[in-house]
Amino acid sequence: MQITRRRFSGILGSAAASCAFGAACRLESRPTQPNDGRLTVVLRAGVATSVEGTRPLGIERGRDGLLQLPGNAASAQLPLLIVLHGANGSGEGMLRRIGSAASAAGVAVLAPDSRESTWDGVRDGFGRDVVFLDRALARVFDTVSVDPTRIAVGGFSDGATYALSLGLINGDLFRRVAAFSPGFIVDGPPHGKPQFFISHGTADPILPIDQCSRTIVPLLRRRGYDVTFREFQGGHTVPAEIATDALRWIAGTERAG
Repeated sequence: MQITRRRFSGILGSAAASCAFGAACRLESRPTQPNDGRLTVVLRAGVATSVEGTRPLGIERGRDGLLQLPGNAASAQLPLLIVLHGANGSGEGMLRRIGSAASAAGVAVLAPDSRESTWDGVRDGFGRDVVFLDRALARVFDTVSVDPTRIAVGGFSDGATYALSLGLINGDLFRRVAAFSPGFIVDGPPHGKPQFFISHGTADPILPIDQCSRTIVPLLRRRGYDVTFREFQGGHTVPAEIATDALRWIAGTERAG
């Protein structure tokens, strides 16, 4: 059983749900391309890394995204993290949260922007964001030598919810999923058997831990998934030590405990 948008709203029934969804729900609905959340991009073999540093994706004007490469980018196949921002956020803001930890761990980071103020699956179903992520990943796979066994998806808040959901649906692409303070899981057909790193603050006023991660983690474990769960004293945030441990786990240099 997964936590759905409907069940999540029923569990919270409070200002927290309003905070999580409010801005997105006020947006006028735009035409989308409905889909099941499956990404179709294929990693090509034999690609050499031809970019360096931090650069915009250059796919769309306005809301686009960033690609950050670590200092060792040209030396070997790189682990890759697609990291998703929270509501009303941006890829640039998310990169500021975890960028230094990623560089230290030697992880390439794709930090895309959602098409609207938050991710489509969090609002009303998969659509334009999945299409954009396919395009963004294709751009990365064309220019970066990526290790196919170390491709991960992660995110914070609404981005963590979306990462959990896409991670389950695309577990044959994403071997690992890092969710910082997620709210729920969007239903979809699972593929593969990804591993999970989930963190949550015990005093989170936006997405309360009892109704969110302390419910999500047991459900994933009952479904047979390997889940590392890190609770910390604090609110709706990503502590530096949590980000460091998660990025090392994604890089495969350290098992999170």
